[in-house]
Amino acid sequence: MPAEWAPHKRCWMAWPCRKRTWGDGLDAAREAYAHVAQEIAAFEPVVMVCPPEDVAEASLACGTGIEVLPVDIDDSWVRDTGPSFVLGDGGRLAGVDWQYNAWGEIYQPFDKDAVLAARLCERIKVPRFPAPLVLEGGAIHVDGEGTVLATESSILNPNRNPGLDREAAEQILRDYLGIAKVIWLTGGLEDDDTDGHVDNVACFAAPGVVLALVSEDPSDGNFAVLEDNLARLRRATDARGRSLRVATVPQPARQMRNDRRLPLSHLNFYIANGAVIAPSFAVPEDDRAFRVLKEAFPRRTIVVVSALDIVVGGGGIHCITQQEPAT
Repeated sequence: MPAEWAPHKRCWMAWPCRKRTWGDGLDAAREAYAHVAQEIAAFEPVVMVCPPEDVAEASLACGTGIEVLPVDIDDSWVRDTGPSFVLGDGGRLAGVDWQYNAWGEIYQPFDKDAVLAARLCERIKVPRFPAPLVLEGGAIHVDGEGTVLATESSILNPNRNPGLDREAAEQILRDYLGIAKVIWLTGGLEDDDTDGHVDNVACFAAPGVVLALVSEDPSDGNFAVLEDNLARLRRATDARGRSLRVATVPQPARQMRNDRRLPLSHLNFYIANGAVIAPSFAVPEDDRAFRVLKEAFPRRTIVVVSALDIVVGGGGIHCITQQEPAT
């Protein structure tokens, strides 16, 4: 699996459509998704997958230059429901089709999303590799050189893969992603429907370089798990035997919505061709996070997009995007 900073052919997204996810915020979410699509489209092509009945609205909202593709879907988190694209010998493209059960069956129905990866692979005529593992794309982050970051709380959760141990999970990740080393982190953020996807707490910025979310408040509910994640990263070596250089990003201050804490993270960004599409939450931590991103990606434009209307649905900018690598 190539790193996210490798060249892309296009970016896939999926139009917000599950009313239970968004409640009164559905219109705001659609506006925010369209804004993200427009910003990405300045750097690479974007395809917005959309229920057939919403095509007209999505097309008007996204504007010219963004393809709207009618496909039956249940929800709008294509990072988790679409294929994880991999490259083979000679740069041939294929898609890994993970088993999908809506983050432990917390949202029903999910039958349309469970076959989305297969439908997209068929659409672009690439081989599909069905994997024997319940996993979402936000649960993994690769460096393109044989190393993957993952959280135990998500992949090894009984609500996805009951009875699966680390060794068996690692073998499947090796087989389907072409990686050699798994760096396991403890978990993710509290009140996160994904049970702690790694794309909220840690990601590669370059081979051997990791950005890690940290809490500076020992009384915070995320403090202990983020400290443990950080300790594991500082002890770890990657597939090539390098110790990791770890840069930290402070988590935003607690914000609540409907008695649940929003899973806010500035690490939930998307790396486009020549740019990083980064979330803003209108908090003091925004500026510190953007400084870290500018240092981590000096040759890319940092494009800041308001993301609160996305996070109220349970995810961030990385969760609503999926890169298709150039071949």
